Formats: sequence, structure tokens, C-alpha cells
Amino acid sequence: MTLHTILLAVGPDDNDRAEELAEAVVEIAKPADAEVVIGHVFTESEFRRAAERLDFDDDLADPNEVAKRHQTVRTMTELLDEAGVDYTIRGEVGEHAEEIVELATKVEADRVVVGGRKRSPTGKAVFGSTAQAVMLDAPCPVTFVRGEDKE
Repeated sequence: MTLHTILLAVGPDDNDRAEELAEAVVEIAKPADAEVVIGHVFTESEFRRAAERLDFDDDLADPNEVAKRHQTVRTMTELLDEAGVDYTIRGEVGEHAEEIVELATKVEADRVVVGGRKRSPTGKAVFGSTAQAVMLDAPCPVTFVRGEDKE
């Protein structure tokens, strides 16, 4: 399977595992000379808070521009720049799993890389799992990068 496009899906909880996610993407993208799409998905409330924190006018804020200035994305771009991996940045607003799957379809991703943490079955049932929903619904293979367990 040839890899042309890899979607690196990042969200509000991924800053703590940014290095692990970037390393996993570099391991896949570099040998394949694939382009990486860094997709940051915000819920409506996350987007408003991020836009406000970054001094964007709420009514004029562009999700792509907010994503480009978000700390998690900036960390990812620094690491991908160091590795010499080409990337673009996309910001989306909506429900995390749904938007990641939709973005994977839009960019014709050959692979999605998503982070998460280990959860008990009860935790998944009560809180849901974005990574699990992406793995089940993505139009292509998904690589899961497990982060440290949060207490």
C-alpha cells in the first residue's frame, strides 16, 4: 500500500503526547515521502475559547488560522520541520471523531494517526472514546499512539 497522505489528528488533550505522535508520524511518513495533514478538531466551545485566548475576533475566526497558532500544532510543526516532513494544517469545528473521519475522507488520507490513553471498559462506556470511534469509522487504516495514563 502506497502512502501519499497521512492525517495526524490532534485535539485538546494531545499536547502531553505531541512528541510521541510526531515520532510515530515521522516513522511512517518519512520513508514513504508522504505529506502529513495536521488536523486539529475543536468542539464549538473549545474553538471559542481558543480563538479568544489567541486574540481572534470570534465572528471572523478561521479554524485553519486558529489551529495554526494552537500550541499543540506548533509543537507538532516544529518536530516535523526538524525531521524534514512536509505538512499542511487544517482546523475543523464539530464533534471530534466525526470531524476526524470526515477530514480523512476529504484529504483522501491513506492512514490516520490518532492519540489516546488506556481506559477501562467502563471509562469508555461512560466518557466515550474518540480514538475508538475513529478506528471503527475511518476510511483507511488507523495508527493509535497511546499516551501516558492520567490519574
